[in-house]
Amino acid sequence: MCWNYPLLMGAWKVAPALAAGCTAILKPSELASVTCLELADVCREVGLPPGVLNILTGFGTEAGAPLASHPHVDKVAFTGSSATGSKIMASAAQMIKPVSMELGGKSPIIVFEDVDLDKAAEWTLFGCFWTNGQICSATSRLLVHVGVYFVSGGQAFFVKTIIVSTNLQFSGQLYEKVLEFIATAKSEGATILSGGDRPKHLTTGFFVEPTIITDVTTSMQIWREEVFGPVLCVKTFGTEDEAIELANDTHYGLGAAVISNDLERCDRVTKAFRAGIVWINCSQPCFCQAPWGGIKRSGFGRELGEWGLENYLSVKQVTQYITDEPWGWYQSPAKL
Repeated sequence: MCWNYPLLMGAWKVAPALAAGCTAILKPSELASVTCLELADVCREVGLPPGVLNILTGFGTEAGAPLASHPHVDKVAFTGSSATGSKIMASAAQMIKPVSMELGGKSPIIVFEDVDLDKAAEWTLFGCFWTNGQICSATSRLLVHVGVYFVSGGQAFFVKTIIVSTNLQFSGQLYEKVLEFIATAKSEGATILSGGDRPKHLTTGFFVEPTIITDVTTSMQIWREEVFGPVLCVKTFGTEDEAIELANDTHYGLGAAVISNDLERCDRVTKAFRAGIVWINCSQPCFCQAPWGGIKRSGFGRELGEWGLENYLSVKQVTQYITDEPWGWYQSPAKL
């Protein structure tokens, strides 16, 4: 399971599993296991019977992989990278075991020309830089109408309207990965409009400036792959159809957002998005009553609400014969 929301993601799975009458084994990320162990202590304090919830810590190869292939594990629910999700699916397939997957994303946010730019800026920056970009649903591809896009004084569009704080990355490995994405974008011809490195006033720590990248083409790595860091790539569009085509130009399908004062247009775009979660005039709000999940390489299945409970239920058909008369299957059709 992922490390960026270890307790929340654990609760999203454990709560419906227990409510459905299942026992559960929770395998947290080896990078963030403590909160899930604390959850186990809470469950013990409130009287959950021994063995109903089990926390298994360890590395994926040692702990996670055996769970996915174990014959006594009836179902696997996973949140994490698409690469790891693919491996889990392959392992579970050997046992014809059901799985549900909430995986990566490269979500678009479309900003049309009829909006208040300050509000659009707030939602765009929040959608990408909230939680330091370390969230699978981050709207990290900004598609902005050419009518409100401009570059002036080293700033693009509405970027100058908001100051974003320095972003701390989770680990040294992720820090290096984010910087590598930025370097690759630059080498491929993109422009690092702002950010792109550790802040000059810091000499240590895994800090990355909020980074905005322009002059992006659809063939670039920064357009196609999930960064999982504070990096926003920007591309312009001229028509609604072009915006939709660019938004759907991704292997992922977790989230998507549209910012426009034309609600009929928002409705059209919402229906055209190939994504499991869509925001209108906002980005990232999440409600426990609403289904959460994606399509394509962002996974399948839904968490939260009644849909989350269904992940841990199986329909059984029961037929009762209520007459004393023989079934008479051996009689000819004429006699029946």
